[in-house]
Amino acid sequence: MKFCFKPTFYIMRTRLITILFLLSLVAGCSKESPDEKPKGIDFRHEMRVFVEEISSFGRSQRPGFIVIPQNGQELLTSTGEADGLPETDYINALDGVGREELFYGYDNNDDMPTPSDDSNYWLGLCTYANYRGLKVLVTDYCFTPSRMQDSYLKNEQQNFISFAATHRELDNIPSQLPYNVNNADINTLSDARNFLYLINTQAYSTKQQFIDALMSCSYDVILMDAFFQENDLSQTYTMAEISGLKTKPGGGKRLVIAYLSIGEAEDYRYYWKNEWKSTKPAWLGRENPQWQGNYEVRYWMPEWKQLITGNDSSYLQKILDAGFDGVYLDIIDGFEYWENL
Repeated sequence: MKFCFKPTFYIMRTRLITILFLLSLVAGCSKESPDEKPKGIDFRHEMRVFVEEISSFGRSQRPGFIVIPQNGQELLTSTGEADGLPETDYINALDGVGREELFYGYDNNDDMPTPSDDSNYWLGLCTYANYRGLKVLVTDYCFTPSRMQDSYLKNEQQNFISFAATHRELDNIPSQLPYNVNNADINTLSDARNFLYLINTQAYSTKQQFIDALMSCSYDVILMDAFFQENDLSQTYTMAEISGLKTKPGGGKRLVIAYLSIGEAEDYRYYWKNEWKSTKPAWLGRENPQWQGNYEVRYWMPEWKQLITGNDSSYLQKILDAGFDGVYLDIIDGFEYWENL
């Protein structure tokens, strides 16, 4: 009995192990790869919802907290076209929209006019945003004085405010005075007539040197990073430092707004964990081949959202604690990556 039973038992166990192994292979093949399009996701809707959640959290703590998404103006309407139906909840969550390369610098071709087809498409959506009561902030990348002037004039004709960035790295304050420089009090985004976009601090040796440079310029709105060094929480700006930046050299009030990327994770941020490169969390996608250290994210997943907003340890809470007037949200057009997979 023993002699006959043992081989039969081992044969059965071996067959069971083989079946389980084959089932595991089938299950493994059914899982989405990092570059596979998730099924059943409305990527545009999910980005709208994410921005609305950010706006709600910010305004719940500070009424009048400003929210400006950069690019992705297609989200303003149901069709992504200027003649589509308005996405009212999304529009109501915003104070303005940011647009890069509207007239100059398309596709990293700095100082070159943006092709007319692209410019006209974005212009239609930006005009629509303006019609819906949103302030339009345009960043053109150009450095020839005549083209900088042309950029400012074209944007002013559309009732947009603009910044002609002489460095795509956004690491400098142009030597020229701000276009439409003034000493009026800027209490809301609609009051602004110009802005400075400066998020790269590598040209400044210390945080205080950077703050001093900002205090000496006369822009109505400053768009800056929430940290002097992106990966160092000790370099977080204090409320006193941000408060000091809210007065222009001539005495008028201005707005100070923090940059925040929500459509990609950045491995140089304080929240990054080194083990994510080998063992990725479910929300983390592939690295952006054009921007080293930036990773696509499944921005609709709760784990990523919790890093950004909705709780006391979130990125947005740190921005609120520092006293910023609002957020400038980047990689809003991250939905295009997932749509185009």
